[in-house]
Amino acid sequence: MSSGLFGIGTSALNANQRALDTTGHNIANVNTEGYSRQRAELVSRGGQFSGAGYIGKGVDTSTVRRMYDQFLQTQLRNNTTAEAYYSTRHEYLGRVDDLLADPDAGLAPGMQDLFSAVQQVADDPTASADRTVLISEAESLVDRFRFLDRRLSEQQAVVNGQIGTAIEEVNAHAESIARLNQQIIAAEGRGQPPNDLLDQRDQAVLELSRFVDVQTVEQDNGALNVFIGNGQGIVLGQKAQALADVSPQPGLPREVRFGGEDGMDVTRLITGGRLGGLLELRSSVLDEARGELGRAAVGMAVAFNNQHQAGLDRNGEPGGAFFDVPTPEVLATSGTTATEPTVEFDRENLAELTSDDYRLSWDDGASEWQLRTEPDGSVLASAAAGGTINAAGLEIITPAGGSAGDSFVIRPTRDAASQIGVDIRDPEKVAAAAAMIPTVPEGTEVESLSVVDPAGYQSWANWGGAAPGEIVFNQADFSEMSDGVWRAEQNGVEIIVRGDQPADGEVRIARNEDFGVGDNRNALGLSNVQSTQYLDDGSTSLEGAYNSLVGKVGTQTRQAEVAANAQSQLLADAQAQRDSVSGVNLDEEAANLLRYQQAYQASAQIISITNTLFDTLIGAVRR
Repeated sequence: MSSGLFGIGTSALNANQRALDTTGHNIANVNTEGYSRQRAELVSRGGQFSGAGYIGKGVDTSTVRRMYDQFLQTQLRNNTTAEAYYSTRHEYLGRVDDLLADPDAGLAPGMQDLFSAVQQVADDPTASADRTVLISEAESLVDRFRFLDRRLSEQQAVVNGQIGTAIEEVNAHAESIARLNQQIIAAEGRGQPPNDLLDQRDQAVLELSRFVDVQTVEQDNGALNVFIGNGQGIVLGQKAQALADVSPQPGLPREVRFGGEDGMDVTRLITGGRLGGLLELRSSVLDEARGELGRAAVGMAVAFNNQHQAGLDRNGEPGGAFFDVPTPEVLATSGTTATEPTVEFDRENLAELTSDDYRLSWDDGASEWQLRTEPDGSVLASAAAGGTINAAGLEIITPAGGSAGDSFVIRPTRDAASQIGVDIRDPEKVAAAAAMIPTVPEGTEVESLSVVDPAGYQSWANWGGAAPGEIVFNQADFSEMSDGVWRAEQNGVEIIVRGDQPADGEVRIARNEDFGVGDNRNALGLSNVQSTQYLDDGSTSLEGAYNSLVGKVGTQTRQAEVAANAQSQLLADAQAQRDSVSGVNLDEEAANLLRYQQAYQASAQIISITNTLFDTLIGAVRR
């Protein structure tokens, strides 16, 4: 280290040169994403003692410091995660909302057209043209169910594709962070912070946070560990763990697995960011929307069929099934050896039907099959091998045997909207006339008289034979569905009345022995299907169930829109706060450039003066 005036000038030249280099580096990276402004830290060299005191020896550059605030960077990362999550939800919820609430393509207009056609048949049951219109409107409603289900399925396919893309992005960013960790560990061993590498790593973590909520822990050697989900270390030091998009088996949702295709299923642990938003959309919006749409389809098919089978067609024959009732989907899980259970909708307990999925599992300890809700796993009912479970609007005949690990996923309504169809093609088969005549006490109104068990009904009605005795209901036969609404079932016939609970023998049903082509009583019963509260334990009509779905999605869309707008503003504020500390200000850098240039020129002048002094000294000696 040189001392004296020459050493001071040289140190000043070097220090100001580094300051100029740093300023130029800042200006060059003004538009670099994630770059943090740098500053050369200058420190005075220790003075040299002399009789006249300590004489300064110049200046050193101690380090090039990165203008960085960990709190502001974490705040920016958290807001980036939240903004990506809510904007993703809003994007896809808006699509679903537009589809379901569309006044032309939605389900509500189709239901209204169907029941308007039913009312036309009730107005003139002798007109074949009206019966033909009814069948046509039923086919149009079926087409609407299928169209909506197909569009929702397409959105699911898009979301699944986006999930796969997001996983690829997560893996790429994780690999980048691990690679940067390796470079940073090597660089910090030289004693100075590698500012540009640190910026690149922070930017990679920020990009990762757009897809999933992350937590970071810095190690003593400079490496940064990154965790997602429930503490899964996606980056540990110089090693990254990959996520995999895996299909466990055909028909079941794709899973996100940690550590590769054979790793741990973390689908329900991933939160935040675009990936978290997509996963939640798939399960809580699209799957639920398809399930609710399917429940409306099942409810329509079963309720309309129940009522239609309680009538007589134009030829006086008992009414048949009007709609083709969908079949619950049953999927055997991997490794299951038991035969598939028989699962059907319980026509007598339609009010218990939900859009939930279920799992039928063999309990080896209890030697029984247990029906659980998915995904929380709460037990609804159980039965021995070969037994019957009646729960959640389903009738399940369990497999004849089972072994440990055997289970089946039951999705009653997920694909139901795509399966519903119209069974009747002949207008003469529309059952507009009543097949049964109810007797009720004064002040009591019959809301519905339908067939819920065709075999039991046929056994009682004895069509083609002698008239059977009346079905007589006792007070104990009635159960209250809702306030003032009572239900009873006997011989496959269900009656729902409104009023006080009937006493013994006050409600009776007889077979209709006076058929006439102009009889419209069952057509009126079919028109009541629109408003009768069949679902949600007798509190919701078929149309109400669909309207509830539309309202729920609409509310979620609005909430997501508000949250997305709010998070967008919070993200902009967080970015501004980060930039106020770490961002490059060109005006400030231009001023620094002039300041350091002047200092550099002054430093050069010190050396020039030193040279002059040295020449003077040499000249004096030569004399």
